[in-house]
Amino acid sequence: MKIVIAGGSGTLGRALTTALRDRDHEVVILTRSPRPEPARGGARDVPWDARTAGSWTTELTGADVAVVNLAGRLVDARPTPANIADLTRSRVEATAALVEASRHLDRPLARWVQASTTAIWSDAGEKHLDEDSPIPVGLPQMTGVAERWERSLDGAHASRQIILRTGVVLESNTLALDRLLLLARCGLGGPVGTGRQWVSWIHVEDWVRIVLAALGLERPQIPSGIVVASAPHPVRNAELMRTLRRAVGRPLGLPTPAPVLRLGAMLLRTDPDLGLTGRYATSTVLEQLDFEFHHPRLEGAVAALLSPSPSP
Repeated sequence: MKIVIAGGSGTLGRALTTALRDRDHEVVILTRSPRPEPARGGARDVPWDARTAGSWTTELTGADVAVVNLAGRLVDARPTPANIADLTRSRVEATAALVEASRHLDRPLARWVQASTTAIWSDAGEKHLDEDSPIPVGLPQMTGVAERWERSLDGAHASRQIILRTGVVLESNTLALDRLLLLARCGLGGPVGTGRQWVSWIHVEDWVRIVLAALGLERPQIPSGIVVASAPHPVRNAELMRTLRRAVGRPLGLPTPAPVLRLGAMLLRTDPDLGLTGRYATSTVLEQLDFEFHHPRLEGAVAALLSPSPSP
């Protein structure tokens, strides 16, 4: 199969590329910063501006071509009107460009896997969410961003379309996990805010396996529709921080009150709501398909991420 990954130069794109290349699939990465082969693990970089049609559209032609759309600016930014508009624009414009290109194909794309986020439900409190849960109306930041992101897929010329509403992806050497581990190592790894906010999370290995299943490359194959890409056991923030403390040998940690977090977020130019809000989201679709998570519980997932890599 040929898989075209838009925005594939990021953390998730690299993990997915490795898995696809290990299975001998052809991988094309649409990127604004192409590198010479084989800089991305044997994938082929093709330049695009993530806004308009260009020579990259020829990569979509063929008998067995799929698209994985991960394009979009990272949400690690202050929630100013300008940043929210840019977060939205970077996702909507990239998706719209792909959709428009697909409409000119002689045959539909075999699969389209569209990234989204569980943050589309905003701060959901104690609600238990799945694929059928309604989206809040009139809320700012990621609800508004993600709702438009998903809606921009309308009209795509693809035989199957899967939207992945992904929780917090845990992977080694990423900004989010490194920040939390640093707090834990410095004795500041206590609860954030009230500590009661839910964290829907997923180990990167399981996220990749869900994408492969959505592409029809692993069983169970995932049908068209919305899928929550999150582990079956969400945890509260207090448990997340306690697990990280244990993993780095720090049984105690000072809490981070909301005002302190907001001040720190201002200094780091990020969004404090990333740590203060949460949601309990799990997948009914994956459960009904008997999808087996390799890392269903947080403690095992963190241990796997922090264990030394085997020597070659």
